[in-house]
Amino acid sequence: MELERQTQSMSFSEDLDHLIRTDEPLSPLVWLGIGGPARFFAEPVDEAELQRVYREATEAGLAIRILGGGSNVLVRESGFDGLVISLAAAATSELKIQDNRLIAGAGAKLSHAVIKSVGAGLGGLEHLVGIPGSVGGAVVGNVSNGGRDIGSVVETITVIENDGTTRELNQHEAGFSHRKTALNGLGVLKVTFALEPRDVSALTKRMQKLWISRNADRPSEQRRIATPFVDPDGMPANTLIQNCGLAGVREGDVSLDANHPQYLIAHTGATSEQCLRLIERVREQVLLQTGIDLQLNLQIW
Repeated sequence: MELERQTQSMSFSEDLDHLIRTDEPLSPLVWLGIGGPARFFAEPVDEAELQRVYREATEAGLAIRILGGGSNVLVRESGFDGLVISLAAAATSELKIQDNRLIAGAGAKLSHAVIKSVGAGLGGLEHLVGIPGSVGGAVVGNVSNGGRDIGSVVETITVIENDGTTRELNQHEAGFSHRKTALNGLGVLKVTFALEPRDVSALTKRMQKLWISRNADRPSEQRRIATPFVDPDGMPANTLIQNCGLAGVREGDVSLDANHPQYLIAHTGATSEQCLRLIERVREQVLLQTGIDLQLNLQIW
């Protein structure tokens, strides 16, 4: 009832009504399949619409979240009391090759960006094959594999401000470090990657080999999964959790995979509170046994 009263007390401009949905279920849009609705939900079809929605939401005092692939988002059952913006529309998920650059909309799937660059004979992203999520989310979290992070090939990033204006950041301004950036809280719209010309056949073979290896390290029969922790610098979270005897640990209807404990599995009946309790138990035990404070990969909404 409280959500309903709040929804009735705020409205967007009339010509944006077609774009805004209320009480939009979020659980089907995130990998864990958990959580309540978004108070407001929008999927802008172009940058102009996105800018207007952003500006009006900010003026109304609404919290804003960008939803990419949903692979690293945990939504509470109470839902999100603000505006969730999906960048899945064509205009915000486009991939273009220009010379040795890949220009990617933030809503594009990272896997599609990898395939597009490899097909164009451009190297620099192929080691990220199989990592889920969107380009925007991957850049904000500075995802890495094999000791090389995505930030190393980022040239520029276009972000949107709360007032709807956009600006461009260079690689240095983005503040890339181990699995971190200075981009948290900013709406990423577009990323330009500076890549290197390589042999298409050799790139394709490397990508395929990495794809097979990554799939072998993932629970094969589970659909509702997420990686809750960031790998500490120099030590995979998987190894830490194994060494602490926490593989397969369970909290209600949530568990860590017994063979690949870097993955959290949401079984039937799983709740966000069970996820959070399990995550906290694991963090406490790893800290107690190793002195390492595991950082969260999941965004908690």
